[in-house]
Amino acid sequence: MTKRIAYQGEPGAYSDAAVHQHFGAGAVGVPHASFPDALHAVVNGDCDRAMIPVENAIAGKVHIALDAMHNAGDALVQIDEHRLNIELCVLGVPGAMLATVQQVWSHPVALAQCRIFAARHPWLEVKSHADTAGAAREVGERGDRMVAAIASERAAQQYGLEVLARGVQDVPHNWTRFVVLARAADRVTLDQ
Repeated sequence: MTKRIAYQGEPGAYSDAAVHQHFGAGAVGVPHASFPDALHAVVNGDCDRAMIPVENAIAGKVHIALDAMHNAGDALVQIDEHRLNIELCVLGVPGAMLATVQQVWSHPVALAQCRIFAARHPWLEVKSHADTAGAAREVGERGDRMVAAIASERAAQQYGLEVLARGVQDVPHNWTRFVVLARAADRVTLDQ
């Protein structure tokens, strides 16, 4: 039976990559706009599990995710965790060049991992977005060579973008720790 795994973000997000890496072909990632939405999908039985980022090597704790988990209370239980290596890339539409990009969009936690890159490229106006992959999707839809996203190479492939710069995170050995959550009511039958 295929498991449905809730995550925050859009296809191509790092959480989406964590779902596929952890669960393999036996699962389908189900994107949600927010952490509370992803957690609610598990609580109400629409999804079997949730894959939630809780800590990053550079940015530290993912407070917005931890707050959503706290608000879910005892309805969910952690059953596993997964560590994903994170390489952040600057993505632009075909024909864009980093030297002429004026704005770069990404999730605040991803932006916090790229402070050195931002300092070395002071002409870039950095703007927060709800999701790394969502920023990539919007850059692709907009088609403006002056706007880029910081996201995964997977997001570039998903949304028809080119990688303008790789490894823009502050340290090369970057990772995010995710937790796998299930309904507490299912605790007796957890079979992962």
